[in-house]
Amino acid sequence: MLSLPTRFNWKKLQDFCSNVFIAEGVKKEVADVVADTLIQADLRGVESHGVVRTAIYLKRIEKDMIDPFAEVEIENEGIATALVNGKNQFGSVVGTKALELAIKKAKENGAALIGVKGSNHFGTGAYYALKAIEQEMMLLVVSNASQTMPPTGGIRPFIGTNPIAVGVPAGEAVPFIMDMATSLVARGKIIVADQRGESIPLGWAIDKDGNPTTDAEAALKGSVLPMGGPKGYAISMFIDILAGVLTGAGFGKYVNNMYENWDDPQNVGHFFIAIDIKKFIPIELFKQRMDQYISEIKAEPKAPNVEEIFIPGELEHRKVIEKKTNGIELPLNVVKELQKIGERYGLDITQAQFTTNTQEVTNNG
Repeated sequence: MLSLPTRFNWKKLQDFCSNVFIAEGVKKEVADVVADTLIQADLRGVESHGVVRTAIYLKRIEKDMIDPFAEVEIENEGIATALVNGKNQFGSVVGTKALELAIKKAKENGAALIGVKGSNHFGTGAYYALKAIEQEMMLLVVSNASQTMPPTGGIRPFIGTNPIAVGVPAGEAVPFIMDMATSLVARGKIIVADQRGESIPLGWAIDKDGNPTTDAEAALKGSVLPMGGPKGYAISMFIDILAGVLTGAGFGKYVNNMYENWDDPQNVGHFFIAIDIKKFIPIELFKQRMDQYISEIKAEPKAPNVEEIFIPGELEHRKVIEKKTNGIELPLNVVKELQKIGERYGLDITQAQFTTNTQEVTNNG
């Protein structure tokens, strides 16, 4: 048997993923959005939200835990506000619809606040931030998630690693993109340490009894800890209030785990805040001021052994350029999983293999 490739042309890999969902019966316009969010995550180096999610998305469709045919609805609409009901559609499709509405209302009114309920895992927040930046908008987006972190002083998971993302356009400089979970470290890093038999740094997690631990296996049976202790806990709780309590979505234990709960939809909540910069100052002036601000930060004196000061999102921007030029490298186990998925639908993952003579080279981030 020939060895499988592990480096892939980003566009061909995106087409493969889209075709997988289409073969499962998903409409092309829905499949294309889902595949786009997966590939954009891999391009930015956020592999946990990339094509590795293909299998779980398919399984949730098959188990009627995601409704890829649902029509997203707008409820309780105001001049600059709206509540979007995802109707259990793919989270990335729901998120995209909510973002489009947020941008439309922000252009009309200067700012918009869009709440979302009835959604699913919606990918990376940076995906939406970048789309807003393309429209010369500033965006803040949050989402809640299933239980993985305890409240400060607690010993068992109650809140999710609820992410927050912010996007701000610039002129010649790379745009400001902050996209982060509210946990100290991604749970995936603890899983990797456990697989390798390695210990984890003290402070990452607690065991099931609430004791700080360096044992990765014990940490997985316990809880990952919030970033900044009580500060991260407070931010995560507020995100749950904004995206869950306020919208009518799940919150706390009522946001269902996509890997463990096969009886109920996730009912994830999101919240989008879009700002039309032009309603404050001319967009070109804003971009000039952002460029000045960024250049002055990057020109600051550097600490020992530091070659360059980066702004949030700059490293990921460079990864996108590198991976579009040289291909996306996937772990062999992920490739094997995608190969098996492809075989079910008569699709060949090896056709997406990276080759220098066919790879599209682009500097767009």
